[in-house]
Amino acid sequence: MVAKVHDIQMNDVNGILPNQKKTDDKQWLRSRKNVWLGTLFCGCAALYACRTTMPITIVAITKELEWSKTDAGSVLSCFFWGYSLTQVIGGYLSDRFGGEFVIMSAAIGWSVITFWTPQIVRTFDDHSVTLTFVILSRVLMGLCQGMHFPSVTSLSSQRLPDEDRTSFFSTVSAGVHLGTIFSGSIGSYVLESYGWPSVFHVTGVFAISWVLFLKYFVIERQISLSALKSTTDSQSQQQICPARTSVPWLILFRSSGFWAMIISHICETNSTHILISWLPTYFHENFPGSKGWVFNVVPWIICIPFSILGGWTAENLIRKGFTVTFVRKLMETLAQLGKAFFLLLIGSVQSFEAALFCMTFALAAGSFHNCAVFINPQDIAPKYAGSVFGLMNMAGAIPGFIGVYLAGHILEVTGSWIAVFNITAIVNVVGAVVYVCFGTGRCIVP
Repeated sequence: MVAKVHDIQMNDVNGILPNQKKTDDKQWLRSRKNVWLGTLFCGCAALYACRTTMPITIVAITKELEWSKTDAGSVLSCFFWGYSLTQVIGGYLSDRFGGEFVIMSAAIGWSVITFWTPQIVRTFDDHSVTLTFVILSRVLMGLCQGMHFPSVTSLSSQRLPDEDRTSFFSTVSAGVHLGTIFSGSIGSYVLESYGWPSVFHVTGVFAISWVLFLKYFVIERQISLSALKSTTDSQSQQQICPARTSVPWLILFRSSGFWAMIISHICETNSTHILISWLPTYFHENFPGSKGWVFNVVPWIICIPFSILGGWTAENLIRKGFTVTFVRKLMETLAQLGKAFFLLLIGSVQSFEAALFCMTFALAAGSFHNCAVFINPQDIAPKYAGSVFGLMNMAGAIPGFIGVYLAGHILEVTGSWIAVFNITAIVNVVGAVVYVCFGTGRCIVP
């Protein structure tokens, strides 16, 4: 009788009712899932608040240090040099040892670097030396942030059943838009009122606060619950350190669906990185009287419901009997072709309101990528989702330093924003066509 009461108490602690079926020990139960959903949502917000702080402040920094557009493009794009290098290792470590600790360790790095960026900028009097050290700090920040999404992918793949992953991941990914809103609204206000260094300090404090919450209120709580549960379940240690075999890369490399996923992701991230990096500069140059908080906030407010709606729609279509392959292709087509349409349209508009409308819905359409290719590694390789996502996102980071830099170079040589947007739209169309023809939602390596 005492043992039965203890079992009921343990189930209640973990968020499961006495009459509910017990799930796999590795998976989150109801209460822990909700805690991690909120925590990872805020973590993505902190991640992107830090990432987008430089694009928000680049105009002011460029003016103060007399950088050219090529210099500014180098600073904006070099983040992705580091970002691309740690994708696979971040996913591998998460698959082997658990994504919780990888997320926290990396977050310590990118949050502290954000806070100290103004000190790095103003340490040296020589602007060329300053440029070099700013680039190095951005590369290091990219190295740290590159581990985040592969770790989130690995964590959700390990801890959630198949039917819950799409909506969970889409909701968590919507946090990136909240982070951009944070830097665009509060960051723009702080920039205008107190100067660009304060933007990095405020964003850095926000990120460091999230890291402390993650460590002391989420991870340590999970460890405590696991230790308590281990008194009745000797298998509980697997919940923290799940065993993993080597990733069957050769099987994946021979699959056309795997390569379609990689190519489509590259095409979509190309447009996303270019818009995130150059959007503030575009509005400053073409509509100098516009308010920074408007164009830095409005597009990302719309993106949040679009991302959540996309995940909900995809999940419900699958539950109604549509194949995962069909749903992934449908959502990716809406993402890439929708973004291409509005990018082509923006070249013909003249007013600030029309430009803001086109830019907003280009980014909002791209939110459907979160419930399509972005979650595809969990479809094709659920046991190795972190490592596969890491490789995919490493490839997706390439446009970050090539596309963003080339956009700056095109602008400096031609001064044409239309050329940048048209080329970007064409790349999106290519991504949609490739994925529709060759993409898959079937499991390739079970």
